[in-house]
Amino acid sequence: MIGGGFIGSELAAALAGIGKQVVMIFPDPGIGARLFPPELAEFLNDFYRQKGVEVLSGELVAGVQRRNGRLTLNTRHAQTHREREVVADGIVAGLGIRPNVEVAQAAGLETDDGIRVDRSLRTNHRDIYAAGDVASFYNPALDKRLRVEHEDNANTMGELAGRVMAGEAVLYDHLPFFYSDLFELGYEAVGEVDFRLDTVADWKEPYRQGVVYYLRGGRVRGVLLWNVWQQVDAARRLIAEGRTLRPEELQGLLPA
Repeated sequence: MIGGGFIGSELAAALAGIGKQVVMIFPDPGIGARLFPPELAEFLNDFYRQKGVEVLSGELVAGVQRRNGRLTLNTRHAQTHREREVVADGIVAGLGIRPNVEVAQAAGLETDDGIRVDRSLRTNHRDIYAAGDVASFYNPALDKRLRVEHEDNANTMGELAGRVMAGEAVLYDHLPFFYSDLFELGYEAVGEVDFRLDTVADWKEPYRQGVVYYLRGGRVRGVLLWNVWQQVDAARRLIAEGRTLRPEELQGLLPA
């Protein structure tokens, strides 16, 4: 498994769960390091190893060769430059996506990190709409444009686009959430879940159950519900309120 982010972590856990021998290779120091606080990402390295996954963090893939019917990956450590070979029957690269905007650009539609749409999901061409992974939309709760690659956004946005095209006057104000299962651990996340933001953790049981808040300037921008369920709407409300909160005020705030 090349990649230790959202896709890589979920697929590695799923494959190990059905008895596959899995090696994870990624350049970051921990699993989900671009989503989670450093201490949680490093905990996941050890957690996955306990589940039988070989975790090669801080490693870059330098090349892939086929030898005697198997695949050999050449890796190089990002800091020490130590090289190694990993032999595998199959390779999955979970490296994220790039939105396919070439057709839209050729048609004269405005694009940035996706196809730009207005609050009703209409492009700059009055008869063309965009929804789902490819759409760049404005979210009022975060006061910024987003492009979200997850199921909740695709389903909700697709339904609203259909309603608008059918003549209904509605706006897309939905703040999407995403989720994943990592062996017996699972999470739901709302808003900006980015390791570069300030984080405040409220653990009921460290790294097993709790809530992590992501803040900028004291305002909650994202919420990670770690083995905490049925709190997505409460997290959405907290983000939309836009209150400035001190770290101690976040303790015990969720579950609501």
